[in-house]
Amino acid sequence: MERDLIGYGPNPPDPQWPGAARLAVNFVLNFEEGSEPSIGDGDPASEWGLTEYGATSPGVIGRDLAAEGMFAYGSRAGFWRIMRLFAARNLPMTVFGCALALERNPPAAAAIKAAGHDICCHGWRWEKHFELDEPTERARIARAVASIQQTMGERPLGWYCRSGPGVNTRRLLVEEGGFLYDSDAYDDDLPYWTRTEGKPHLVVPYSLSTNDSKFGRGVFGTGDDFFHYCRDAFDFLYREGATHPKMLSIGLHMRVIGHPARAAGLERLLDHVQRHAGVWVTRRLDIARHWAAHFPAPSA
Repeated sequence: MERDLIGYGPNPPDPQWPGAARLAVNFVLNFEEGSEPSIGDGDPASEWGLTEYGATSPGVIGRDLAAEGMFAYGSRAGFWRIMRLFAARNLPMTVFGCALALERNPPAAAAIKAAGHDICCHGWRWEKHFELDEPTERARIARAVASIQQTMGERPLGWYCRSGPGVNTRRLLVEEGGFLYDSDAYDDDLPYWTRTEGKPHLVVPYSLSTNDSKFGRGVFGTGDDFFHYCRDAFDFLYREGATHPKMLSIGLHMRVIGHPARAAGLERLLDHVQRHAGVWVTRRLDIARHWAAHFPAPSA
């Protein structure tokens, strides 16, 4: 694979965010619960990633009812708590939605649609695409698109894999067609264009830095840890935005930040962001559309 280690270099473009904003902020809610590996879906063991088990495997062989319950907390309680926090502040967000998880939770899918949050497809299931062979991955992408079309009433225009893409993923997305962008990259603070199979393809990078997944790895211990880290990133980029505006992605998981003690940190962060003028809190789809309109794909 080709790697671009230079990117925009010392002269990144002015993104020309709406309202001359210094910073575009996109909150991303990962909706995975119900699509994770499980015995009931034919997998060899229950998934325990990003649960209260933390960074250490529980060592349970076969079905793990505790892990299943921790996932269920996200969809039963955490989701609605997070939705209320955003609704109270009239803030938009993006949902990285696993198609099967959305299928299995019609009330949540309806609430996402009613709130106007956009869906970026997070795969058919919460699985690692870099472990899939090409025919299987191709079929999974097609199935995910069809499922979200059925559940949400419109197809997804964005894509994001669990953990990271495989070497075939971007090519298969372009082959499938209909995607405006993918977020399978962690390498920039601004969107950028690539070429895949001779066609231009937009990348809107994501981040595992300002992300509540650090609770699961033992980096964050309290809601304040999350708040302080994300606040510092926001404040730094806000200052930098006086001359070099950027975007900030903040990743959330229902079974993680949806717990009360951690949600308190998210609450403080939302209020901190809203106290600043010149900030565009927006959906990922709107960032992609803005970039495509203001910075069209370069010719070959």
